[in-house]
Amino acid sequence: MPNSSAQSFHAVLFPHRSLSRRGFWITMGIVTAALGFAGLRALAFGAWPVACFAVLDVALLYGAFRLSYRSGRAFEEVSVSPAEVLVRKVTPAGRVTEHRFQTMWARLSVTRVDDEGVTRLDLGSHGRSITIGAFLNPDDRASFADAFSAALSRARTG
Repeated sequence: MPNSSAQSFHAVLFPHRSLSRRGFWITMGIVTAALGFAGLRALAFGAWPVACFAVLDVALLYGAFRLSYRSGRAFEEVSVSPAEVLVRKVTPAGRVTEHRFQTMWARLSVTRVDDEGVTRLDLGSHGRSITIGAFLNPDDRASFADAFSAALSRARTG
């Protein structure tokens, strides 16, 4: 007798970050050097407010990158078994929310826009619905939708 709780599909979705940690430090070094040079030059001419704004620019850029990397710690785990579909959403702060759906009743709704591709994925059952992979780009959403739909079909048919 097959194990009905055996997992047939598991995916971890996470936001893409195009700049690595090394790239971040290189970028910050270049920006700091350029604005530092401009700020020191402005100070030499007595334009001290320019130097203050150069420091502020570097601080704001650093803060924006930190917020971006923090939001990149969010992820979603999606598992499909013959018995259930489990979606675990983890926030950047580490808070976990679990959503469970019966495999036979779970439905994936894919929203497509002609020029943009897949803009939204919703998983629902019995009047309850959640959005999956909101942080993915349209191509990744489409790829995930295909793989998830196939896994859902396989889990239903055994």
